[in-house]
This record gives sequence, C-alpha cells and structure tokens, in this order.
Amino acid sequence: MNARFMLAVCTDLHRLDSDSIAMSQELRQRIFAELDAISLIDPHTHINPHAPVARDLGDILGYHYYTELAHSAGLARVQIEEHALPPKAKVARLAEVLPRLDNTVQYSWLIEIAQRLFGFTDDCVNADNWEVLWNLAAAKMGSDDWEQTVLQESKLDAVFLTNDFDDSLSGFDTGRYIPCLRTDDLVFHLATLRVRERLESATGITSGSAGSLRSALGKLFEHFVNHNAKACAISLPPGFSPRKVSDAEVSQAFSALAKAGQTLEIDHRSTLACFAFWTLAEFCQDYRLPFDLMIGVNRSVYSGGVYQGQDLFDSRVSLIQYRELFNSFPQVTFPVSVLASVTNQELVAYSWIFPNVIANGHWWYSNTPAYIEADAAARLEAIPKTKQIGYYSDMYKLEFALPKFAMYKRVLSKILSDRFVQERNWPEERAVSLGKQVLRGNVERYFGFAT
Repeated sequence: MNARFMLAVCTDLHRLDSDSIAMSQELRQRIFAELDAISLIDPHTHINPHAPVARDLGDILGYHYYTELAHSAGLARVQIEEHALPPKAKVARLAEVLPRLDNTVQYSWLIEIAQRLFGFTDDCVNADNWEVLWNLAAAKMGSDDWEQTVLQESKLDAVFLTNDFDDSLSGFDTGRYIPCLRTDDLVFHLATLRVRERLESATGITSGSAGSLRSALGKLFEHFVNHNAKACAISLPPGFSPRKVSDAEVSQAFSALAKAGQTLEIDHRSTLACFAFWTLAEFCQDYRLPFDLMIGVNRSVYSGGVYQGQDLFDSRVSLIQYRELFNSFPQVTFPVSVLASVTNQELVAYSWIFPNVIANGHWWYSNTPAYIEADAAARLEAIPKTKQIGYYSDMYKLEFALPKFAMYKRVLSKILSDRFVQERNWPEERAVSLGKQVLRGNVERYFGFAT
C-alpha cells in the first residue's frame, strides 16, 4: 500500500471524523434549542419574594459561591465581610481575584448573567472593567420592570421558596412564588427556647407534650396549604436516622427539657427530632405534600470560612438510614437530593426500587457539569422517566436562574444526543420529549400543578 493511498485514506477518515463531530454538535444544539424554549417551574430556591432580584452587582457577587471561591483563592475573609463595607467597594475587592476563578463554572454563570441580562460585551470581569459592568447592571436593575424582565428572559413561570415555619406568607403572589415549609428548626432545634417561642407565636399552642407539638405542627400545615404551599422540605445531617418514637418517650424528653434547657442530653434531643420529623411525614401524608429531603450536609466544618462557605459533606451518609421512613409512608413522595455525587448511585438504586423515592436535582457540591453529566446519565439510564426531577437552581436571586438552568440544559442535551439518539437510535423528538419531562413535566406531576 503506497504512501499516497494511505494519505488519502487518512484524509478521508479525518474528514469523516470531522463531519461526525459537526453532526453531533448540531444535534446537541437542536435539542438544546428545544429544551431552552420551554417555560420552567423552579422547584427549590431561596428567593425572598419581597426582594426577588438583585439590588446591585454586589448582590450578584455576594453569592456564597463567589465569596467562598475568592476566599479560597487568597482574599482574606475580613476583606470580604468587613462591617458596613459598601457593595461597590466589595465588588472592587472581589474583582481583583476573579481572574483566579475564571476556569470555574461559577465564573461562567457570572459572565452569562453579565452578557445576557446586563448587555456586557467583554468575556471576562477583572480589576480593569468591573466598573463598566457595575454601571450596566445598575442601569438595568434600576428599571421598574426588572423583576418581570428577568422572569421572562429566564422563562420562569414560578419558583418555589424556602419559608421559615413562622412566615406569615403575606405580601406576595403565591401563584408565582410558591411557599414551601422548611422544617430544619422544628426538627433539630426544638430544645432552643427561641424556636419554641416562635412556634407558639405562630400557632397559639405551647409545645410541651407529644399531643401539643402534634397540634402545633398541624396548625402550620393548615396555614401553609391555605397559602398554596406545594411541599415540605428539610436539610439533613449525615448521622440522622429517622424512627417512630412513642408519645411516652416524647413526654420524658419534654420533662427533661423543662429541667435542663439548652443542656438537654443528646438522647432526648434525638427523641424530639425523630418525633417532629415523623409527625411532619404524617402531615405530608394527610395533606398530600411531597417531603423534600436534602441529605448529607455537615454544618460549620470550616469555622474560618466566609458566610455560607463553611459546610461540607462526607461519605458516611447512607440512604439505608431512611429505610423505615420510606417503608412507613408509601403514599408520601420523597424527592431526595444528595450532597455528594458519590451517593448518587445509591439514590438511583432507591429510586429504582421505591415508588415513593424521586431523584431530585443536583445539589450544591454536585452542581457542576462533570458531576451533573455522570449523575444525570445514570438516572436517565436506570430510573423510570417519571421518577426524576431534572434540576432546581437553589438560587437566592432571580438572575441566577438563567445561567444555572442553561448549564443543566447543555449537559442534558449532550446526554440525550449521545446516549439516546446516537447510541440507542431514538428519534430526536423522543429524546426532546424525555428532556421536557424531567425539566418540567415531572415538576408538575409531583408538586400538584395542572398540566
């Protein structure tokens, strides 16, 4: 075989490879365009419905992802959290270290917000051009219709909130900003007098026994459901193992609490936590609300970290700790988020076996494309398509919906293109339909929206 022939063969193979890559990229882009056209319901955020959009660029760069990355990259905590530091001065300090972060996906969120929402034309933010971005952002955010503009650009129909149990739920549109009863304090901090006082103020019931606590929690559910709440939610530490406890055990724990106060022994604290948690699950069953479980966070691991940049995970958590719960409440839907991608295979298996366990989003430290791709592909290949909620933003300001969902949709488009259309010969329309189901359809299915 002569050299000229070999060169021609290699050239043809290279051309075929190039054509194949181009076709694959075009397929992904077509799928992305279809997914990007649909309107969304964001099933988990930390939006304040009274101030849902950023006031200035300081609210954008003040997001904990940027402050903790900047701190990790060398900016002193005191420089980030200096008391009474004006937002513009804070942005100036953060801008100095942003080039050290430009490889991260979080930085790409910033650029996408800057370009698509604020009209910024540069592809980086640094000490030389941050004031240009500040001024552009200020002009946009100063408009009366900025909130509506962000919702429209992000194609958001509704967003779920994270509401304290004593939130009045007044003064905002609960059709757009959907209440969700957050229950961490009720489960893990009942030994704190201030939490019990808040509960009494919200319900008119003094909690000092199993019956009174059950009545108080019932009042909360009634209040939230009457204000269009669609879910109950809790963040859970790795060591928590919920179990059913007797009323007598709870009475003993309350008696001990009356004597010991904040020094209440760990066993009694565990009794109160398990009782409150189990009772919440019972009310979710009664009111037909999903119970969102976000499992695996260790609080205050890095005591020297910036605000919201102190919590981490470890690998000791297992869903086996929730087997009694899942078996005891077959009528309750449990959308489960795991903090570490290493726990995803277990979540896939539980969603595979238990009808009431739903794989939910890509939470916190798993919310980067590399982890999303592996985790989402495993879910799509192994769990019924009706058993998974693709994504939630976990955002604090509406401006982050656009880049976060876009990131997920790009990854999802790649999975659907490569693994379903090309590898399994699915029609493109069928793959798009699957993507729409996990992005929107299943949110409607499990959170009680009319389709």
